[in-house]
Formats: sequence, C-alpha cells, structure tokens
Amino acid sequence: MLHLNYNHLYYFWMIKKKGSVAKAAEALCLTPQTITGQIRALEDRLNGSLFKRVGRTLEATELGELVFRYADKMFSLSYEMLDLLNYQKADAMLFEVGIADALSKALVSRVLLSVVPNDNSMHLACYEATHESLMARLREHKLDMILSDCAGESLKYPEILSKKLGECGVSFFSADTYSADFPACLEQGQLLIPGRRTSLGQQLYRWFDEQNLKVSILGEFDDAAMMKAFGYLKRGIFVTPSIYRQEVISHGMNLLGETTDVKEEYHVMFAERMIQHPAVKRLLDTDFSDLFEGLDTQVQQC
Repeated sequence: MLHLNYNHLYYFWMIKKKGSVAKAAEALCLTPQTITGQIRALEDRLNGSLFKRVGRTLEATELGELVFRYADKMFSLSYEMLDLLNYQKADAMLFEVGIADALSKALVSRVLLSVVPNDNSMHLACYEATHESLMARLREHKLDMILSDCAGESLKYPEILSKKLGECGVSFFSADTYSADFPACLEQGQLLIPGRRTSLGQQLYRWFDEQNLKVSILGEFDDAAMMKAFGYLKRGIFVTPSIYRQEVISHGMNLLGETTDVKEEYHVMFAERMIQHPAVKRLLDTDFSDLFEGLDTQVQQC
C-alpha cells in the first residue's frame, strides 16, 4: 500500500469537524485554497470524493464518512497522548479548567482550591466563557475540565462525563424596601437577573410565570459578578445564591426573600480520558455538602 499523507488526512478531519473549508483554514492558519488543494490530493489518493456540496454547505460523502470515522479515532488518540504529556509544565502538573461565566466566582474558587494541592505541584489555568464555548473547547481537547450550571449538552457526547457537585436556592436583594410581601414585592422594583440562555435565567422566567408575577427587567447579565455589582450600586433588585446571604446583607442590602424552587446548580464535565487526572479524581471524591448548605465560612466571607 502506498504511503498516506497524514497532513492531508488532518486537513480533511478539520473540515469535517469545523463544518467548512473557511473555518478549518482559520483554525489551521492556512488559506482556503491551500486546504482545497490538499483535499483534492487526498481524494486522488483514495480514488473518490470525500465531500459533496448541498446548497451552500459541504457534506461528507459515504466515503468521507468512512474515512472520518477512522481519522476521528486517530486524531482523538493523538490529542489524548498530548494531554497526558502536557500534564507537566515547569515541574508542575498543568490543570486547565473552563468556568461558565454565569457561575458565582467565589463558590467556583472554593471548589477548585479544594482539589489543588498546596505543594506547588499543580499549575492551575482558568478560562471563563459561555457554556457552549467551553464545551466546544473541551471536545477539542483544549481544556481538561469545565465547571458549568448545566450538564444537559454533555449527554449528546458519549466521550464527555459529568457529575453534579451540588445546588442551592436563590435569594433576592435590594438597597430599597417595598410595601408588598415576597414574592409580590418583586413587581415593585426593576430586576437584575441572569441572562435567558443561562440555566438560572431560564428557571427564573419559569418561576415568574408560575407565581403570576409581572416583573420589570432592568438588565440581564451573563456575568454573575457584574449583576451583583449593579445591585450594590442600588440600581435594582438582584438575585444571588442563598449561601451568600450574610455577605450581601453585610453590604447594606435588604433581603427581600428566597426560594428553593429556583436553584443554581454546579456540574463538572470532563473527557473520559481525564478520569485519571489527580485533580479530577480528588474533585469527584470530595463531598461538597457543607459548601452548598452554606456552612463554609470562607465562602460566606467572600
């Protein structure tokens, strides 16, 4: 059998993964013309077309799907090998974690610090982005693990494992007081809430409907810290996980009420190959009950 050019195969794999020649070219820092030429060379070598054009999009042919299944296994294994080799960085094990921007940073920091040793044997690198962006990076082997407020998307991918670390109810705060009892008082001020695309934001909108509340939304935020900052500037009623109740009250805010019908959830997601990573193993073995029940004094003081 004649030699197969694995660079050509890699370019094909990237086109299939990214969905277009242009996106693959951007990821590979090559011109679309260069990649197109390499794909033609690969098709000549395999004696068949790998893609067909359907409207304005490219779809893999039957041959393309067959080649992709093998290429995906090959390059996924190569990335797994690099992950294992890259655990070490400057004499410290590298641990790259993605954090969903909707999550409370104080609680996330306590989760991570509970699994990072104090002997400088681990180099922690944190990246903040949307859940969707982090999931894509995780599947591309660019992250070791992600912490997010939802795990539903991980069910689509058999190579991604997930575990729910815990959950807690939410409380509503404001610099002002209102005449009505909770939750009717939420109709008397403007609300600052998580964005609709976040799990907490979606739960809140459903809860408002269930309570027949006609609320006025001043702003939606993907970043929980930004939302709380607006609240501290006395710009509306804002919501936070109930475990921060005392910390928010200490800033002069009034507790309007709380509910456990709406919960902020914390999930960890990681590729199956990461199950042996020391930090992931410690995280899976750690009981975070006190943390999510509000009994962790370090979180309360954050």
